[in-house]
Amino acid sequence: MLRQVFHLLLRVCFRFRAYGIESLKTSGPVLLVPNHVSWLDFLFLWVVLDLDWKFVVSRVAARLSWLHRQIMLNRRTFPIDPASPYALKRIAEHLQGGGRLVLFAEGQISRTGCLMKLFDGTGFLLHKTRARVITCYLRGANRLKWSRQPGWRRWWPTITAHFSEVLDPPRLEGVSTARARATLTTWLRDRMVAQQFATEMAFGPATVPGAILETACRVPNFRILEDATMQPITYRRLLLGAELLGARLAARLGGDERVGVLLPNVNALPVTLLGLWAHGRVPAILNFTTGVPTMLACAQLAGLRQVVTSRAFLERARLKPEPLAEAGLELVYLEDLRAEIRGPAKLVAALRMRLAPGSLLRHAARSAGRRARSKTPLSAPENRGLEAESASPASGIRRPASEGSAPAASQQPAVILFTSGSEGVPKGVVLTHANLLANIRQMLAVIDVTDHDRVFNALPTFHSFGLTVGLLLGLVRGLYVFLYPSPLHYRLLPNVLYDRHCTVFLATNTFLNGYARRAHPFDFRALRYLFAGAEKVQEETARVWAQRFGVRILEGYGATECSPVISVNIPMAPKHGTAGRLLPGMELRLEPVEGVPDAGRLWVRGPNVMRGYLNPEADAAFRALGGWYDTGDIVSVDEEGFLTIRGRLKRFAKVSGEMVSLTAVEDALAGAFPQYGQRCEVAVLARPDEDKGEALVAVTNEPRLRLDEIRAALRARGLPNLCVPREVVVVKEIPKLGTGKVNHRELAKRV
Repeated sequence: MLRQVFHLLLRVCFRFRAYGIESLKTSGPVLLVPNHVSWLDFLFLWVVLDLDWKFVVSRVAARLSWLHRQIMLNRRTFPIDPASPYALKRIAEHLQGGGRLVLFAEGQISRTGCLMKLFDGTGFLLHKTRARVITCYLRGANRLKWSRQPGWRRWWPTITAHFSEVLDPPRLEGVSTARARATLTTWLRDRMVAQQFATEMAFGPATVPGAILETACRVPNFRILEDATMQPITYRRLLLGAELLGARLAARLGGDERVGVLLPNVNALPVTLLGLWAHGRVPAILNFTTGVPTMLACAQLAGLRQVVTSRAFLERARLKPEPLAEAGLELVYLEDLRAEIRGPAKLVAALRMRLAPGSLLRHAARSAGRRARSKTPLSAPENRGLEAESASPASGIRRPASEGSAPAASQQPAVILFTSGSEGVPKGVVLTHANLLANIRQMLAVIDVTDHDRVFNALPTFHSFGLTVGLLLGLVRGLYVFLYPSPLHYRLLPNVLYDRHCTVFLATNTFLNGYARRAHPFDFRALRYLFAGAEKVQEETARVWAQRFGVRILEGYGATECSPVISVNIPMAPKHGTAGRLLPGMELRLEPVEGVPDAGRLWVRGPNVMRGYLNPEADAAFRALGGWYDTGDIVSVDEEGFLTIRGRLKRFAKVSGEMVSLTAVEDALAGAFPQYGQRCEVAVLARPDEDKGEALVAVTNEPRLRLDEIRAALRARGLPNLCVPREVVVVKEIPKLGTGKVNHRELAKRV
């Protein structure tokens, strides 16, 4: 009777619901492992569990107060002394006797609101007792007043409990107990992370503006954005600006769904994106570093007729608007739109934002719904992927009936990005709302950011890493985002990052080398996360940042087609020299490559993989793969699941019948010539050779560098003679892409 009363109270106070409770009928031995984010976690579990379930509790914590003793020492608990060597033995004996236990495997309430490390005693229990496992994700409990996370809290947040299906841990034979407990603990944490991600995909907002709006309504006065003008913007101002600008854009734009966006990292950029999304438009973000001819080719590919930009930006970037206008593109200037916004419109929008902040979401939802009804059904792979997310028995997930229209909206295009074109003509990549939200939620499931973290993003948003992780992740999660206009300000940027006290920073290997040359050792004192992507992090770069700044570079790997992150190193599980482990919800396969016995060509599949290409031939080839994406990279995967990128297949040369990675040769030469200064760069190309099939060519911007020095450096790194270039070519400057990567295609043309 008491449980029913408390269950009713939880329903009234917290709108509490439990999903997947049929798993709780499983007979023992079984272990229920929930995340632990508040003092009330036990209560949300107790009201749905049968009477024979017992909670493992600490006798030490029970001594804190009279209330602790009453709650933690009773017939529904299993008290242990954490310091006793017999504690695990007692738990194991209870499980082996057919018992059913609830174990908070983190050992403490989370200090960040995210999943913390699991104590490996949990893996020991699974190994010794072969108990089955049910994981539980308590969604929303981290916002309770009785949580320990340092961010905003509420008295009565909405809380749900999601129970997985019953899981059978892998049986490990012929391994040591220490190895088994570590492996099973990692396996269990991976299951909990995957459940969190799948639950957020099923129960969270279905569109990017909807996800941003949900957070904005909770903390409307939070300062979410700031740019180089040092003008902070709150969520309230962001939504107000999006409403006003969106209305003017809707009046100016024609009936085209796709609209070009040509803007740098300024506050006006996210306002423009939200304004376009609010009225059902799909922004196509143009790369202004590629030059006018490439931009025009991308605009033609996307069928653009109008481009939103700024006169001030075009002037500073020295981009002439005449060629764009002559090609038939109408330039819509933000300065003109701002002048058209009158006082009454501002007043009405302000009242709507205060009285009905959900109006922006309703605009976007209606627009997405109209697009979904007017278009042909999605291809089979897309439908199958969504069904797996919205009704996964392994995660105890059932989407509420009221959200039945969400899948259609989530699968509509959200943004069009263009590949770098380093190996050919840029491709137009169509990313849906589900793609972007999947990658954001995948990242949030594996990192432990808090409300006090501050993101510094200098990567341009035409780069998918800069858009998804650098901008949208912060807007969805509620993290302060500082938008810096260019990653090339090697001297100034570290000072601004230091001044803004930012804790999360995104960069590429090339940019990190530039900052290391100019920054003060104290500039990066506040950094908690330094993510590097787009190109392989070189050994010398990692060494300099660790020794000079005390910062560990967390290398990741991705592709524009994957929204973009595929794998990433995290503080919970770092491995130097690798690109981290696969994100939750993704799967991979390796295809053999001749001449590379210990690696293969990487294919990936998951909810963050794009909807398709704008290029007809490339799109047809992608859709024929059944949801798989061919990365074109040669990758090895170790027994722990860490990916090591050997290089692109096109960046391998066949020398005397052996496959040689040009990327590996470049990595070995990076930082190998300190006598010529830090500006010395060496890129490696391959050319046809009559005797050996192909020969390597070293291209450098240092005229004093000799071939014998290159040969000595490679031998010192242990590389064979096959990796030694046959000649050295000196160029004035090694061309780079907007992301900082070497433009090997352009370099080959010059050489």
